[in-house]
Amino acid sequence: MSPSVTEPPAPPSMSEHAYLGIREGVISGRFGPGQRLRERDLSVELSVSRIPVREALGRLEAEGFVVTRPRRGALVRQLTLKDMDELFDLRLSLEVLAARQAATRVMAGADVDALNAQLLNADEATISGDERRIREANTALHAEIVTLSGNSMLAEVMVPIVGRLMWLFALTKDRDPEEQCREHHGLCKAIQEGNPELAAALAYSHIELGREPSLRALGGILLSE
Repeated sequence: MSPSVTEPPAPPSMSEHAYLGIREGVISGRFGPGQRLRERDLSVELSVSRIPVREALGRLEAEGFVVTRPRRGALVRQLTLKDMDELFDLRLSLEVLAARQAATRVMAGADVDALNAQLLNADEATISGDERRIREANTALHAEIVTLSGNSMLAEVMVPIVGRLMWLFALTKDRDPEEQCREHHGLCKAIQEGNPELAAALAYSHIELGREPSLRALGGILLSE
């Protein structure tokens, strides 16, 4: 009996391409809640083989964008208001910690060039008015604060949360981006000045101020449970 042939792993670039394409489809709503994600269709759409699509779906499942059901395969996850409320609870713990630790590291001499660059990128995105650019830039800014914290375990824990955060920004795109921009500037200023407690307080305020309007906006979109 001839040995079975194992397909070689897909090049990382193809897997990343598939991952980003499917994730954007989910976040933008092009792939709706509960929609089945067929490997064959996605491979044709993204011009890749089914291997990187399969790898991308596994990664997206780990990050909470996709669920797998027996006999149905991969489906877009149906988010609920409870999911989003719990997301805000997690952010109040983890992002506040990140802001405090980032400011502490700056106080000890850490470089803020990358933070400044992401803040400028978020400013330019806000001015552009491009919804996708705004959510990507704002998500990148939040992620950079986590990076600046220097806490590798926190950064690892935050990976799926950052993805959900981008999804939240897409679902609540009607929120005033200029108001969020002003809050980002206050938070980043506290970090840049190496003021841990002020940075933590502003991070907490920024997240909590977004909870009620976000959940209200999502009330007509998501299931309650």
